[in-house]
Amino acid sequence: MISTFKRLHRDTNGQDLVEYSLILALLGLGPVATMKALANHIASSFTTVGSTLTSAV
Repeated sequence: MISTFKRLHRDTNGQDLVEYSLILALLGLGPVATMKALANHIASSFTTVGSTLTSAV
């Protein structure tokens, strides 16, 4: 049993796939966080413009 764990510990066949998956996950989360912040800023801008137009009319 211990020899099996030692063999699995030395085996690096799937290591690249895991690393690429982690990189892709990080690259996927970055734009999502940025878009959420940008969406909040755009919504705030539209609210400001809408209230300015309402008060001008």
